[in-house]
Amino acid sequence: MNEKFSVSGMSCSACSANVEKAVKNLDGVVNAGVNLLTNSMTVDYDESLTGSAEIIEAVVKAGYGAAVFTDSSRQPAKDKAKNRPDSEIRNMRQRIAVSFAFLIPLLYVSMGHMLKLPLPGWLHGASGSGVNAFLQFLLTIPVVFVNRKYYSSGFKALFRRSPNMDTLIAIGSAAAVLYGVFSVFQIVYALGQGMAGTAESYARELYFESSATILTLITFGKYLEEKSKGKTTEAIKKLIDLTPKKATVERYGRETEVPVEEVAAGDIVTVRPGQSIPVDGIVIDGSAAVDQSALTGESIPVDKREGDKVMAATVNKSGYLKFRAEKVGEDTTLAGIIKLVEEAASSKAPISKLADKISDVFVPVVMVIAAISVIVWLFLGKPFDFALSIGIAVLVISCPCALGLATPVAVMVGTGMGAANGILIKSGEALETAHKTDTVLLDKTGTITQGNPSVTDIITQSMTEKEFLTIAASLEKPSEHPLAQAIVKKAGETGVVFLEASGFRMTAGRGVEAGVGGIRYFAGNKAYMDDLHIDLSAVTGRVEQYLNDGKTVLYFSDREKLIGVIAQADTIKTSSVDAVSQLKNMGIEVVMLTGDNTAAAQAVKQKLGIDKAVAEVMPGDKEAEVRRLQEGGKKVAMVGDGINDSPALARADVGIAIGSGTDIAIESADIVLVRNDLRDAAAAIELSKAVMKNIKQNLFWAFFYNTLGIPLAAGLLYNDALRMKLNSMFAAAAMSLSSVFVVTNALRLRYFKPKSRRGR
Repeated sequence: MNEKFSVSGMSCSACSANVEKAVKNLDGVVNAGVNLLTNSMTVDYDESLTGSAEIIEAVVKAGYGAAVFTDSSRQPAKDKAKNRPDSEIRNMRQRIAVSFAFLIPLLYVSMGHMLKLPLPGWLHGASGSGVNAFLQFLLTIPVVFVNRKYYSSGFKALFRRSPNMDTLIAIGSAAAVLYGVFSVFQIVYALGQGMAGTAESYARELYFESSATILTLITFGKYLEEKSKGKTTEAIKKLIDLTPKKATVERYGRETEVPVEEVAAGDIVTVRPGQSIPVDGIVIDGSAAVDQSALTGESIPVDKREGDKVMAATVNKSGYLKFRAEKVGEDTTLAGIIKLVEEAASSKAPISKLADKISDVFVPVVMVIAAISVIVWLFLGKPFDFALSIGIAVLVISCPCALGLATPVAVMVGTGMGAANGILIKSGEALETAHKTDTVLLDKTGTITQGNPSVTDIITQSMTEKEFLTIAASLEKPSEHPLAQAIVKKAGETGVVFLEASGFRMTAGRGVEAGVGGIRYFAGNKAYMDDLHIDLSAVTGRVEQYLNDGKTVLYFSDREKLIGVIAQADTIKTSSVDAVSQLKNMGIEVVMLTGDNTAAAQAVKQKLGIDKAVAEVMPGDKEAEVRRLQEGGKKVAMVGDGINDSPALARADVGIAIGSGTDIAIESADIVLVRNDLRDAAAAIELSKAVMKNIKQNLFWAFFYNTLGIPLAAGLLYNDALRMKLNSMFAAAAMSLSSVFVVTNALRLRYFKPKSRRGR
């Protein structure tokens, strides 16, 4: 069973590693993944061996809170955005305000003399050292008190042998406070013994300001981090904000405005110009230009008329629409997009495993380094206060926040931007894998082409094109065959008046016949015409050309002679040429898979510049082709839309489904393209490359920061000549800013614009 949990109390990647370890140690747990950014955990487990209660208990024993992540508690995007400022961020603001209110006078009292700032006489000299020290202590207590969560969390984790970021902060700041308290007693004792010089010496090295500054700066850094993290869900929040609170529905014979939550499937909904569409449905009356940019990223409004689908969160720009509600609440396209983005953000990209492995041992190693640093400097003859400052600096600068955020923030922003551009990425793994793609397999029908035939050419014999089309369309109108319906559609577009067809009869695999205007007419393939002994020599040359171009040909005759020919083709989407070109420019081999004959496949291959075309393939053959390429070392992405593409989509390294395709195809895929546009497949790969580049930048910074910061804090560059030592207050600022840097760098992805969209 796969189940999702919310986890509370985590502060760094060491926390997430501890939670994962605790859950993975349970019998029956196959895998567990914790996401620090979303405070969530996904667990695969055997229900016969364990359950959600045991998993929650394991998390609690590890020192954190957990609950089953249910629909009622999920509160995606919008609600979370509202709750965060009302609770955690508001609490942080209060703590920061109190901390700075006491820190500023503390710094003035403790360090003002360095800047030649005026101080009261009773704080000067040996006589004032005791009062000065006690005043610093009193100013430090409120800062420690409002930030006490670091101590409760940090020491609890230490006692459980699973230290985290809070442990480093707690030990570092507590050591500074305790040393300060020790110094206060030493000052009082020295003054009592008349040792003024000793008292002044201890007064210069109290370290109360270091502890208060560390706590204040780290809290301020966490506040900036939380604010930045809140921006990672902006793409989702923008979608939700477009959903109207009210909907106009027909109830009891009149229009009534109701909350959107009360709209039920089957309700008749009306939408006027400027209004947002509240739910998904099918248009039954009216026409309008609908702005679907919120869901698809396409800025050009789409014309909607009777029979067309409309989606929640899109906007009626002009015209009047009446539609029947089909999907409401959590079933709408919008809700599905939000769910996919949330699931992707909560999942882990394989690259994050490296950070997880490091975080698992990072904090204990840092504590050892800090202890060794103190001992070494004491051994080298440095005073205790010097060695202590070194140890505190090592502890504080090493907090692994940036390491834990490096991957999830980029995945969150990347999937959010994908959703904003009509590209739904189901997991962090899919996002990472896509950038490795070197071969793309394309289904033809519905992916490269429109997915339905249309009339391309008409040949007539002894009558006008309109007269011929009248007969052909009237003859084919009773048929449900796609080729017949294409002819009927063409006739309707040209204003043909249909005649009644009598005695309609279909011959399987051949064609149809019916009486039109008192004459018996026949329509079908060449074999059907041969059965009727109709001479086709007059059109043979042109028909051969149509067939070479991959078109399907239907012949029309009366009992004696040919009256005309209609050629049809499943026309190539205008975007497909650009899509193939973009993929090839990225160094990707493009292969087309189709069940069509070789001539038709080669015709499409030539038009699009595709590297290779595989024709006359069955559904199983597509999956086999994917497997063959993978066995040859290729990273394969499969793009398709039909049920027959599902095995190949599931087999591929990355399955990409066209959003207009079947539910089975969409379910089998890793990435869903909301729009029926193949260029978005190239955009998805492009987005994956951008996200992976961003993640690598973040990981490099996190590793580089600690690689550089720890030796510097440990005093590696300190000697009698250079005297380069990192102050613990600067260490706290640097640690906080490192996390802010990682989040801010990830937020640059909000400006991602696929090359396929530029100029559109």
